[in-house]
Amino acid sequence: MTFIDNRQDIIDVNEQIYDLVTNTIDYALKYEGVTIETEVSVAFLTNYQIRKLNKEYRNIDKATDVLSFPMLDYPNGKTFKDIYINYSFDVSYFDDDRLVLGDIGLSLERAKEQSVEYNHSFIREISYLTIHSVLHLLGYDHIAENDKLVMRAEEEKILNGLNITR
Repeated sequence: MTFIDNRQDIIDVNEQIYDLVTNTIDYALKYEGVTIETEVSVAFLTNYQIRKLNKEYRNIDKATDVLSFPMLDYPNGKTFKDIYINYSFDVSYFDDDRLVLGDIGLSLERAKEQSVEYNHSFIREISYLTIHSVLHLLGYDHIAENDKLVMRAEEEKILNGLNITR
């Protein structure tokens, strides 16, 4: 289940955007082999709002495009699909029968800027950032170069599966 909270008033958000984010999350989770009921919360933010979060949680005083706040702790180098079969999640990770994967903060303002900067659609940029963040919620990272290559390949496969191109 996806919960979306529009906390910004700079970018007009219509049903298409809500559906896009929800469908992107659902597809990414399915693609990654998540077969149990899950919960993901998304907040649409301004650059100012995401900058404050970036400063508070990462000690980086600048706006970013998306922030991920995973609920689950993964063993080093492991993702959800690596551990799911042999792992028993603590009951504290659940809301009713849904496994809470975490929260996403998405700056629609920055997404709009980047869609222009990268010369592709706003829809593609929102989809990409959503997929990127979902992968973080599932344990992927891009600090090490080899992890970055793996994560980027997953992002492209999911975008292609959604038929979202440049």
